[in-house]
Amino acid sequence: MAPHSELPSRFPVGTRYILEGEPGRDGRLRVLSRYLVMPSGVRVDLMKPATPARKAVDLAHKRHVRALRRGVG
Repeated sequence: MAPHSELPSRFPVGTRYILEGEPGRDGRLRVLSRYLVMPSGVRVDLMKPATPARKAVDLAHKRHVRALRRGVG
């Protein structure tokens, strides 16, 4: 995980680190979201939102991988 420039070096007691994910096709964890919840209830997201350009690249990659698995590409 890359350092997050807006985060303090220390957190209050009771801060929770939440990692949400699901099993990937290869059996490894696929992280869906990652965030901190402070004792005050403030939530700090630790993942960058996907940009439309990145989503397009990801979709093209998935299509390519599927084609390779079918023996098309």
